[in-house]
Amino acid sequence: MRKSHSGRSLGPTELGAIKPMLDDPVAPKGNSTHSVVLMGRTQPKFVVRRSSIQGKGVFASRRIHPGTRIIEYQGERVSSEEADRRYDDDHMERHHTFLFTVDEDILIDAAVDGNEARFINHSCDPNCEAVLEDGRVYIEAIKNIQPGVELTYDYHYEREGPYEKGWAELYACHCGAENCRGTILDKPRPPTRRSRRRKKPRR
Repeated sequence: MRKSHSGRSLGPTELGAIKPMLDDPVAPKGNSTHSVVLMGRTQPKFVVRRSSIQGKGVFASRRIHPGTRIIEYQGERVSSEEADRRYDDDHMERHHTFLFTVDEDILIDAAVDGNEARFINHSCDPNCEAVLEDGRVYIEAIKNIQPGVELTYDYHYEREGPYEKGWAELYACHCGAENCRGTILDKPRPPTRRSRRRKKPRR
């Protein structure tokens, strides 16, 4: 059974994103919107390198202002059924998938034809947010981001069914923020006899 997490959107549709792999074999693809021209020279908005949060991360290479559209989350568009076939958290030694919900039926799998957006890590005190617009997912800045600062957004990851003890380790958060909730799960709950029912679109 596939899991989901949800994020903020400019429109009425809610969306989610999930944690990138630590070492991804898919090479990042360039995009002209990832850079700007300053004094006649092209300067990228960000670079990908090792992160203290986890695996690879995306870091600002210049100042990024709030509201800046940084990158589109790209990858192969697949059905819910295909996403379920490809990924199952319960059979993973560590949590890593590249799915991002567009709607109830379509998801983006950044493991196929994905770009640098899949390396953006989770934080409980993010400086970016995910935005769904016309069926496409973008990462936009919500704070002033200085050069060298890692780009992050809150994954708001969700799981179906009753809370399980093993989730604390499987979905542990290492963002280091003062308000860190200790997990990428959205509003984690203790074990209960009642099943948790997801009310938001799955990712």
